[in-house]
Amino acid sequence: MKKALILSVMVIFSLFAVSSAFGAAKCPQPRKTKTAPGGIAKKDMTAKADAANGEAIYMKKAKPMACKMCHGAKGDGGGKLGKALKPAPRNFACAATMKKVSAGQMFYIIKNGSKGTGMVAHGKTLKDEGIWDVVKYIRSTWVK
Repeated sequence: MKKALILSVMVIFSLFAVSSAFGAAKCPQPRKTKTAPGGIAKKDMTAKADAANGEAIYMKKAKPMACKMCHGAKGDGGGKLGKALKPAPRNFACAATMKKVSAGQMFYIIKNGSKGTGMVAHGKTLKDEGIWDVVKYIRSTWVK
């Protein structure tokens, strides 16, 4: 009886661990997002940005909702709301995907949203400086 109980607990734990591993977005993530217009994709203002403020915005201050709600606290696309989105939210922890996404492209998408995805525009609620702060936080935390 004791062995059966231990075995049952181990099976349940294993299933939980496996399901958690698949909660995050896959890597690499294919996307057909349009390139930001003009020279915006090549722009990078992260040198003067504040990663600590970017973290505060990412984790709780962004409106209409915090970035982590979709992208996850680990930046892996495994946020609570992100699990229902198709395509899955961007997985910032995926180097194979993120090496192709410039800081300027990230800025543009955060500001204007991304058509065909669940990514909403934050340009009306965040100033450009705040968006650059978020870009710096993401790139300094997950994009290596």
